[in-house]
Amino acid sequence: MTITPTLISLDNPVFNTYLIVAGIMILKLMLQPWMTVYRMLKINGGFRNPEDMKKTPVNPNPNPHQTDLNEYVDRSRRMNLNDLESIPGFLAAGFLFVLVNPPLLFAQVLLWTYVGARTLHFLAYVTAQIHDIRATFWTFSSLPVIVMAVYILMQTL
Repeated sequence: MTITPTLISLDNPVFNTYLIVAGIMILKLMLQPWMTVYRMLKINGGFRNPEDMKKTPVNPNPNPHQTDLNEYVDRSRRMNLNDLESIPGFLAAGFLFVLVNPPLLFAQVLLWTYVGARTLHFLAYVTAQIHDIRATFWTFSSLPVIVMAVYILMQTL
């Protein structure tokens, strides 16, 4: 199998699809911490470090409870950690998947299934759904990455 420059080109619809879904998932990964910051500022709490309780222009009235665990803020942090566990592997697998030149429809189904499942996982997490629901959506995001990895191996071994 030869990797040609045309595989990594906007003329390649598989690569183009990957760029779109990768861009969406990178935005998700980078915007989730902003949700955490918003929540911290909204409640003036959920801070992690003792130095965060110092008086500053952003924190003009510090109090000792600002570093107490706050579920509203911590939920957003857990969502971010979940993204950090999932999205980088997807980005790497997706790029390698492009390089083995899979059929377009197969690639689109796998790539968009991942994005859809992660979106549903986010909605389930942010609305505090039970573990079974979150785990189901996580599973549907994990399977496309596993399929891509197996396909990569099958094409290269």
